[in-house]
Amino acid sequence: MVTQAKYLTGDKDGIEEFISRFDVFLFDCDGVLWSGEHLFEGTVETLELLRSKGKQVVFVTNNSTKSRADYKEKITSMGIPATVDEVFGSSYSAAIYISRILQLPPNKKTVFALGEAGIETELDSEKIPHIGGTDPLLNRLIEKDDYADIASGISLDPSVGVVLCGLDFHLNYLKLSLAFHYLRNGAVFLATNIDTTLPSSSTLFPGAGACSAPLVTMLGGKQPTSLGKPSQAMMDAIEGKFRFDRQRACMIGDRLDTDIQFGIEGGLGGTLCVLTGVTKGKQDWDDEKTVPTAWVDKLGDLREGIRRCSSP
Repeated sequence: MVTQAKYLTGDKDGIEEFISRFDVFLFDCDGVLWSGEHLFEGTVETLELLRSKGKQVVFVTNNSTKSRADYKEKITSMGIPATVDEVFGSSYSAAIYISRILQLPPNKKTVFALGEAGIETELDSEKIPHIGGTDPLLNRLIEKDDYADIASGISLDPSVGVVLCGLDFHLNYLKLSLAFHYLRNGAVFLATNIDTTLPSSSTLFPGAGACSAPLVTMLGGKQPTSLGKPSQAMMDAIEGKFRFDRQRACMIGDRLDTDIQFGIEGGLGGTLCVLTGVTKGKQDWDDEKTVPTAWVDKLGDLREGIRRCSSP
């Protein structure tokens, strides 16, 4: 039997009761707070109300293209007060995993990255050597000599022990070829996240999962270890940093397969789905195992109920 999600839009008593259950709210951003450069109506006031009631707010994003500092700037540029410490991104999660959990041989400490500057910044923060990424020498068409140089190993750095895939706006055949051969030579296959799409400008575009998908196909279906939602490695890292009771925490997001699954598998006390991103209605989870605790049309619908909550 499918668990029933409670519809809270317009239900002030229901919202008040729901919000009162939690001390910590983990927020996805794209599709929840904004889409592209469009801030959803009521977002800022909703977050201000939660903070005024003593609730802790954490921004948990699978966006690997920005570092925590960059993402904090993105958040504040949208008119939302935030600090770097309130941001937890998939690039940071991956860097923590590589530096503190993954036991690499001493001669295999370098990361070959498919991705943008956000990955490089977070790898630098953990003093992890890396190549690829935004290297302008790789932003070109593959040439005849490249095939022989990659095959012979001339173009491969022998210290690479990890291939880390994120969203790469300049993905090309040369980068994929290098990544594939590093993996064939035994490098660990990691992904900042495996979101197939990302919401922007009221529609969907290819996500980081679309960048790692060609490698998955070339490797015969081998999947990368993902360090973004819904990976519980990310949840463990968030809990370790913020020190909260999972039963008193709620995940708010727009995707069933990442945000809501992240909260459910992480044993959080509740999950809330908003319909301003990927998920468009309860028909999306009617036949699914991943069912949110509750749902609203948009985040701003929570305002009236939050106002009725008691302050600390």
